[in-house]
Amino acid sequence: MKKAITVLLTLCLLLTALTPAFARSAEGLRVAVASDIHYNLPEETFDADIDDPIFYYANRRAAMENESGAILDAFLRQCADDAVDCVLIPGDMADNGRSTPAEHAAVRDKLLAFERETGIEVFVIDGNHDLGEKGEYCAFGMEEFKANYALLGYDHALETVSDDCSYTADLGEKYRLIALDSCDYSKSTEDGMTLKKVNWVVRQAKQAYADGRYPILMMHHNLLDHLPMQRIISRNFIIRNHLATANRFADAGIRLALTGHEHCSDAAEHISPAGSRICDLTTTSLTMYPLAYRVIDFTDDEIAYASRKLEKLDTAALKAEVPAFTDAQLAAMDADLDAYARQFAVKGITYRLQLQLTMEKIGIAPGEPFYDLVNAATRSLDELLRLPLYGEGSVSEIAARYHIEIPQTDYETGWDLAASLVTEHYAGGEAYEVDDPRVTALLRTASLILKFVPDQTADALLSDAGKAVADALTGQDVKALCRRLFGGVTPGEYLIAAILSPIIYGFVMDDDAPDNDGTLHGYGADDRGANLLEKFRAFFANLKKMFENIFRILHI
Repeated sequence: MKKAITVLLTLCLLLTALTPAFARSAEGLRVAVASDIHYNLPEETFDADIDDPIFYYANRRAAMENESGAILDAFLRQCADDAVDCVLIPGDMADNGRSTPAEHAAVRDKLLAFERETGIEVFVIDGNHDLGEKGEYCAFGMEEFKANYALLGYDHALETVSDDCSYTADLGEKYRLIALDSCDYSKSTEDGMTLKKVNWVVRQAKQAYADGRYPILMMHHNLLDHLPMQRIISRNFIIRNHLATANRFADAGIRLALTGHEHCSDAAEHISPAGSRICDLTTTSLTMYPLAYRVIDFTDDEIAYASRKLEKLDTAALKAEVPAFTDAQLAAMDADLDAYARQFAVKGITYRLQLQLTMEKIGIAPGEPFYDLVNAATRSLDELLRLPLYGEGSVSEIAARYHIEIPQTDYETGWDLAASLVTEHYAGGEAYEVDDPRVTALLRTASLILKFVPDQTADALLSDAGKAVADALTGQDVKALCRRLFGGVTPGEYLIAAILSPIIYGFVMDDDAPDNDGTLHGYGADDRGANLLEKFRAFFANLKKMFENIFRILHI
């Protein structure tokens, strides 16, 4: 009898071990989502482009490239601790994936080792850094991607697409993943969405419901706006015809789209004219500040999502792999990884912004009408942003001359202020109160720029630029026209304010769904057949948002 019980227990243990981890929970589903890993093969030596004893190797992408292997390892360790049922990665596994297949091989090997050790399945889809049209400058195409990641999603595929990397796979007992290839292999960052791809997603969503499952969409490019006017100022990061596509996906019953590409942590909700809800939950780059991923719990009633930061790196293993790291750098990582990652990002973003504030990057050549004016203005702007924000000879001291008070914050310089704004966008949760000192400091520094830069620019340059504008238009008296339109506000101030206000507002006053921790309607509360009242509410909600955006743009 004891022998029979022992055999039975052994069989049970074996069956448990052989059962795919993503099928462990019949009632709900817990997934981890990490995006834009951008794995890099480590360098033997670091370039020193920045004047800083610790962060001299920071790059203008603000990506912790040489730490990327250790970061991926840390993420996978925490996934095991989080007891997730599966891991989803919406693209950009490798940073130089088109030209360096070895990066893909390294990521694949780490993910497969994680699957073997934990039994937790990983599902991937391609991003714009992963593959392209094979040729002289591209060694990694669609077929290579599918072959390299054959055991990381495609081995569970219910349906695959022959001419791209899309596929579907079941997750747990109730859900189905629709992994959509949103890339254009001939482009750098632009999406490759077509009506054929949209129709395929809709068909797969309907088939999932027919099979008694709820569809979850995963793709690299954003489905909804995660920046103010994203389709205008960051158009290559959001799919074309995004609202029309979102309406079709929502009405097909897709409640959640998991995306990446924009390198920010953000949740954007949309209600179709028919009253169907969909949320685009985009996840920041794993190897950029704040070194974060998401854990999402699905039940019939709700979808609860939470952001998780990496707690620590194995710095001993990192040193063994990348000897170029100094003891001081590794000690700083061990002391406070979050602070280290943030300062790395601020240094890198500042470096990038300063590089972009040159005539070469702006694209105006010597001899062109606006060259002297823009060159003088950019020098004045750079001079102002390099100054300390507080103390003698500071931005605050200059602002006082214009009767502008810069409130006390932790920012050191104007560049630090600008770079910190970008890092907060990466991290998400930038919904500050209107009277927050950080918001006030940002807006008042912007208003100082509007006054300081023109003051530092010679009147002759302004006159020459004004004449060039007048000549470029219809030859009318532009000054008189602007006075009549804008009154006492100078045209330059009004124009810059009108352009910047919706962008700044959208960055610091994110009033959409909570970015990092929140809940959404579960798939069980199906609203695809919304009643007439819900449809009217959705219509007026969309109308209200449209007018709010118009008012922001017009600076009303």
